[in-house]
Amino acid sequence: MMSRHTIPDTRRWVVKIGSALLTRDGQGLERGMLTPWVEQMAAHRAAGREIVLVSSGAVAEGMARMRWRARPKTLHELQAAAAIGQMGLIRAYEDCFQAHGLHTAQVLLTRDDLANRARYLNARSTLRTLLKLGVVPVINENDTVATDELRFGDNDTLAALVANLIEADLLILLTDQDGLFDQDPRRHPDARLISATRVNDPQLDVVAGGSVTGFGTGGMVTKVRAARLAARSGTPTIIAPGRGEAVLSRIGLGEPVGTLLIPCQEPQAARKQWLAGHLQVRGRLILDAGAVRALRDKGTSLLAVGVKGVQGAFNRGEVVACVDEAGQEVARGLVNYDAEDTNRIKGQSSARFESILGYLDDEELIHRDNLVLL
Repeated sequence: MMSRHTIPDTRRWVVKIGSALLTRDGQGLERGMLTPWVEQMAAHRAAGREIVLVSSGAVAEGMARMRWRARPKTLHELQAAAAIGQMGLIRAYEDCFQAHGLHTAQVLLTRDDLANRARYLNARSTLRTLLKLGVVPVINENDTVATDELRFGDNDTLAALVANLIEADLLILLTDQDGLFDQDPRRHPDARLISATRVNDPQLDVVAGGSVTGFGTGGMVTKVRAARLAARSGTPTIIAPGRGEAVLSRIGLGEPVGTLLIPCQEPQAARKQWLAGHLQVRGRLILDAGAVRALRDKGTSLLAVGVKGVQGAFNRGEVVACVDEAGQEVARGLVNYDAEDTNRIKGQSSARFESILGYLDDEELIHRDNLVLL
């Protein structure tokens, strides 16, 4: 079970920095604030920890560049401000990380990117590749094109869904407050910081309700909601004071910084349950005996070499059933190739995919992280 003592062993973090920390009351980026956070993230990278950064601030930076004093009210003006400001936001991060010899990559997402199975797998593969390359992805909502129906609504939610996407070991939500308190500290001087609790603690719904941060679209309500979303795949969340001294370094050492919200299930069990709740079978893969044993006994990914037959018309990213030669269902999972291409590579090793298909997306037909045994 996750605790402060186990945090030093975590290897993949999603760090979210909100607008209230990055901007001068909404009047553009406070570039001096980026330096200490980037220094700490660079130190974590040097120690072998993977970092994915989710950052707000594009709209505020766009407003500053256009010298707008009031936040726009129309969607198209907000989207224009985001488009203008995103240039400054990503440049500021690139400059800061470059000073430590690190590259960044801009990744803009909408809710539809994570709801659509093919896009989900594409986003997941891209982020995992960037991490393997030692690059720091800087993620923001694609405000320029997102409609109300496709918006995450706040970057706390986006950060939580990214944590689900990459199976993060820890989600850190940096805010302008010290964490969650048992009462509103602005009204109750005797309010006490909640150091750690389970994410399903009903007290959280009470204590988060009256606490709202400044310029951003989020607040403690959205942070608790985000922590519960992250917990779907077993990721714990820390709500921490972004302006605290060496906050990310102290978190990495397991110090009692902010509020730790602990998921109720271990990561693997939670992720499998989350996947199982989204399964609608679009096709079937018939496996040979060796592939069935590998899935059941070794917990491996499904390789095309073990597939003998393909049934149904499915697209990449949709759910297929894996059955043995007697028709008994063994597992279900998100497939990395559509039905036509799966049929062409069945029984083949991944080394032959490119010569058969003309491209190689993934070596596995279904990755074990996207596979549920039945």
